[in-house]
Amino acid sequence: MTTIMAAFFAGLALDIAVPAVVLSVMAGTNWLVQVWPESRDRTGPQPQRWKGRPA
Repeated sequence: MTTIMAAFFAGLALDIAVPAVVLSVMAGTNWLVQVWPESRDRTGPQPQRWKGRPA
């Protein structure tokens, strides 16, 4: 019975952890795609952005 309960709660933990990791990776790649082209050739401070447009 304990093994069944442990497997059940392990499944619940994975049900939360896997989408959290996937969403974190998606957010990180989104940030990298938006920031990398500007930061690649610029040595000064980054431009401020407001709703996706340079401020």
